[in-house]
Amino acid sequence: MPNYPLLLRPVSKEIIWGGSRLKDDYGKTAPFEKIAESWELTVRPDEKNIIANGKYAGMTLERFIASDRARIMGTNGAKYDRFPLLIKFIDAADKLSIQVHPDNDYAIAKEGELGKTEMWYIMDCEPGAKLVYGLKEDCTAEDFAQAVKDNRTEELLNFVPVQKGEVYFIPAGQVHAIGAGILIAEIQQNSNVTYRVYDYNRPGADGKPRQLHTEKAIDVVQVRSEDEIDALRFSQKKPEGNYEVLASCDYFTTRKYVTDSDNVAVFHAHKTSFLSLLILEAEDAVLSNGVEEFHLRKGDSYFLPAGTGEYIITGKSEFLTTCIN
Repeated sequence: MPNYPLLLRPVSKEIIWGGSRLKDDYGKTAPFEKIAESWELTVRPDEKNIIANGKYAGMTLERFIASDRARIMGTNGAKYDRFPLLIKFIDAADKLSIQVHPDNDYAIAKEGELGKTEMWYIMDCEPGAKLVYGLKEDCTAEDFAQAVKDNRTEELLNFVPVQKGEVYFIPAGQVHAIGAGILIAEIQQNSNVTYRVYDYNRPGADGKPRQLHTEKAIDVVQVRSEDEIDALRFSQKKPEGNYEVLASCDYFTTRKYVTDSDNVAVFHAHKTSFLSLLILEAEDAVLSNGVEEFHLRKGDSYFLPAGTGEYIITGKSEFLTTCIN
């Protein structure tokens, strides 16, 4: 069992609405011009991270985990029959389609996949940028279903102006969409099931309208109040420490740390779960496990196996950690 953080090589995605910031500002590479999504933690049949450092360099993360799954995943992680998380950077130069994700029961029955509850952390945004976060006040699921059938979807959407550093928790069933000019870190269940409700009548890369999934979307949409969403976002006990808990739901807990010359971050990969480490900012920042030091770069993603103990980050940094509940 290695006692070192595994640096992961991301999987880049080209989608029509993508931008150039992940290349220009975060050093991501791809054989295409613009990167819409950079999958920083993924263990899926056709999208797998490759380990980029140390003894296991060149091995897929999937193969590494399979070598000692129970210990590497931790007691909480190993209870799932598939890898439970998918973590991405998303650069939306243009607005995304209006969409909704199913819960576990519906997704497993209809798609053979997990459902999708997710969280967005706004890394940066252009002035005036907005996203779609649920439906307008007093709008019911029935109102939404009728609007979709009448091609009036936009009339019922709740458009929200965003600012850097904000958090948006999106439980399964909530209508949502990222707007143009927004850079996001997304933490989600390991699922790629998306029901596209409306796409502004745009053509896809092939010049044809992209597929919509209106019937399934109407099946799964749920309307929740802000209080109900916050209750889901913090359904686990919030621990205390030198960090901010961004979300702690049934599936994951994500914390944000900020370090500088006067403040270091100390955190642990406990036996209960592996830890994802996502570096949002780094300047002379160093990660230490007590044996080795690792110089951090903006945009790095590390996988810390469960039970590997204490880690310390010094220097100037901003980062997210995510574990399984």
